[in-house]
Amino acid sequence: MGTSGGAVARLVREEGTRVLATLVRVTGSVDLAEDATQDAVVRALETWPVDGVPDNPRGWLLVTAKRRAIDLLRREARRAGKEAAAMDPAVPPWGDGLFDMTPEPAEVVRDDLLRLVFTCCHPALAVETQVALALRTLGGLSTAAVARGLLVPEATMAKRLTRAKQKIARAAIPYRVPAAEDLPARLTGVAATIYLIFNEGYAAGAGADLVRMGLTGEAIRLARLLAELMPDDATVLGLLALLLLQDSRRDSRLDSDGRLVLLPDQDRGRWDAEAIRQGVTLVGAALRRSPDRPNQYVLQAAIAACHALAQSYPETDWNAVISWYDVLLRVQDTSVVRLNRAAAIAERDGPSAGLALLDTIGDLDGYPWWHATRAELLRRLHRDGEAGVAYRRALELDLSEPQSAHLRARLAELAE
Repeated sequence: MGTSGGAVARLVREEGTRVLATLVRVTGSVDLAEDATQDAVVRALETWPVDGVPDNPRGWLLVTAKRRAIDLLRREARRAGKEAAAMDPAVPPWGDGLFDMTPEPAEVVRDDLLRLVFTCCHPALAVETQVALALRTLGGLSTAAVARGLLVPEATMAKRLTRAKQKIARAAIPYRVPAAEDLPARLTGVAATIYLIFNEGYAAGAGADLVRMGLTGEAIRLARLLAELMPDDATVLGLLALLLLQDSRRDSRLDSDGRLVLLPDQDRGRWDAEAIRQGVTLVGAALRRSPDRPNQYVLQAAIAACHALAQSYPETDWNAVISWYDVLLRVQDTSVVRLNRAAAIAERDGPSAGLALLDTIGDLDGYPWWHATRAELLRRLHRDGEAGVAYRRALELDLSEPQSAHLRARLAELAE
């Protein structure tokens, strides 16, 4: 029985990352694993909608990818003059077990994914390169999506990724979870990677879906694994708290017709109370572990907790939110943080105060939510012409379809 193309694409996307992680372990090569996994993904997208999804989707993808890897290796071996050994079908490069259809045990898959995170986030690579490579491989994001998440041109990102994989190969960077004493040196890149994977899933920058639950779920799972490895680290606890608190609102972010519902209008009764409880507890633990050294994830989690604990939007403690943003700017003074703080100021002090701050941020012209936030504040100030210009500029940039539909509806309201 056939299956809808959209459902197949989501399944392939979710399983593809696990297959890639396992194949990197088997082959020892990120490039080879990516090529082989991509081939398996293409075949799945071609055949599964017609023939039906196999009983063991991951096993099907893994065997198909392994066979493709063997083909690629044999081709390379022939170039090196090793035709006889490579072409002997009785002796596959990794032994007969390569084609075993037995599903990988859950703990093996879990470790494969974590190994891949730490391989990508080796300190021999610059932090921004670590994050980009991990987003591309582990997150399964396109080069364009990675570039969008890191606010750099796509061509620049493509070159950065190529150089990173070449460096991993030349330096023979091992594919493993490092020893306990080596974990702190990897943490910056690992945490940033998990955070950005979650962000791309929580508010996809393009496509039909607002939320890609495969990515948000994977990010939370990886954050939990990281917390098992480093249970007393403020960064890790703050990161997990932040993801849980953000994800707690997932079921209220779209209405029954698939339209975007903004925070002020969300039904808080649909928020995940258990995720909020866990997140708030983790925020407290993280704050106790970083009393003198503010941490960006802990501070963002504290802001998320302010929203989670408010019984309604008007009851939000905006003084507390802004105070946390003030501290966050001391450790992470970025334009996006300033944008979010300006939006909070607008809620407390009015749209004119928020707009004045927004207009001091000069490097976000390519960021749709700077324009969308300006448009909203201009609309509240009854400056409809300027608001329309800002909405239209936001719509020219990368957005998911629910986000675009929301802004188009706002623009239509102005015209009415």
